[in-house]
Amino acid sequence: MFSYIDSYNILDKAVNFGKEMTTTEKSMRRLAATALGGTSIEWYDFFLYGTAAALVFPTLFFPEGMPSYVALIASFSTFAVGFLARPVGGIIFGHFGDRAGRKAALVVAMALMGLATTLIGLLPTYSEIGVAAPLALIICRFAQGLAIGGQWGGAMLLVTENAPANKRGFYGAFAQAGAPMGVILANLAFLIVSASVSDDEFMVWGWRIPFVLSFVLIGLALYVQFRLEETPAFKALENAKSKGELAQTKRSPVIEALSKFPKQIALGAGAFLSVQVSFYIFIVFVVSYGTDPQGLGLTRSDMLLAVLLSSAAHIPGLFYFSAYSDRHGRIGIYKLGAILMGFWAFAVFPIMNVGSLLFITLALCLAQIFLSMMYGPQAALLTELFSAEVRYSGASLGYQIGAIVGGAMAPIVATALLAAFGNPIFISAYIALASVLTWFSVHALRNERPHEIDA
Repeated sequence: MFSYIDSYNILDKAVNFGKEMTTTEKSMRRLAATALGGTSIEWYDFFLYGTAAALVFPTLFFPEGMPSYVALIASFSTFAVGFLARPVGGIIFGHFGDRAGRKAALVVAMALMGLATTLIGLLPTYSEIGVAAPLALIICRFAQGLAIGGQWGGAMLLVTENAPANKRGFYGAFAQAGAPMGVILANLAFLIVSASVSDDEFMVWGWRIPFVLSFVLIGLALYVQFRLEETPAFKALENAKSKGELAQTKRSPVIEALSKFPKQIALGAGAFLSVQVSFYIFIVFVVSYGTDPQGLGLTRSDMLLAVLLSSAAHIPGLFYFSAYSDRHGRIGIYKLGAILMGFWAFAVFPIMNVGSLLFITLALCLAQIFLSMMYGPQAALLTELFSAEVRYSGASLGYQIGAIVGGAMAPIVATALLAAFGNPIFISAYIALASVLTWFSVHALRNERPHEIDA
């Protein structure tokens, strides 16, 4: 058993409550496993949409007469709606999480995601209800975006605010690992369904199965509600307020965060650009790029398998580089990841164009490893940028603004660049530009003093 909170530092002032709080390794592992399970299913739901947007929705939810690339861009545009909703979700759940608690906000976000994704699997298509079909799809996607906008902050703080200081990066990786795990689960679900039914059956009803299965997330939300404790940092904050040692503020925590930490929020968003642009190009856009009959012409199963295996390579990288950041600092490894991604962007598509599934998989695996150098330490990096009373709001805003600027547009921009120029080198330049901006953002954070997580 270890003691990891000996005193509470509220708003960077020492306030000792005379109460030692301890967490056992066993309970820390349970928290980490719950965070990993919750984020994996949340991201599974979110990424299911991305895979379907590349493979299914252009055909089923838009008019038949549309050119294929126009339908694909329209489908990716509905995918982007989820990103537009993410900052809104970050604001709503950030306010809720800083006022009512990390756990309560996480539970609501998980339940909302489970409901929205299940409904997508039940929607009628364009041939059945016309223009109402894509509109209903957009509404459900917006709800997914709200949920993911709130989920990340809750899951991330659940582990980082409970973790000992010397393992904060490592335990934060459990929340981060949910993203590649979600990709693996989403692609695995589509692979299993594709192998189990004919192509016609897949397009009629098979694609719906992975969406409907997400109702299990509601059950996991109930587990979090009844079995897990609130984080010590939030308890300390509430204790300080109840004793009058910290003044209650009438302003929203989101407004407080924007007022006190505008630089940190902006740079946190910038630090996320390379991760988001690269990630969504390498898990969403490449599926349509690889399966295009006039391009590489690979099968749907081959491209899903390549993305699945590369996401599997992402996971050990996350834990290794996160633990590395605990020993050697977050900034250096993050900047190195941005540099390597910027250079690798110009190698990925020439390697893919060879047409070999092995080469495609290896190219994507290296890309995901470079991503893990940034995404792994990110949870701890953002946690340490903000004080406790606005940490949920501040970290969520930085994360979600970066997501909307980077991830929302990445598949659309990549598709448009390829359609306009016919050469993926322009997509590589787009990835490299995002990596340069990330490098400068992280470099600007090098002198920021980490906030005490205990307050």
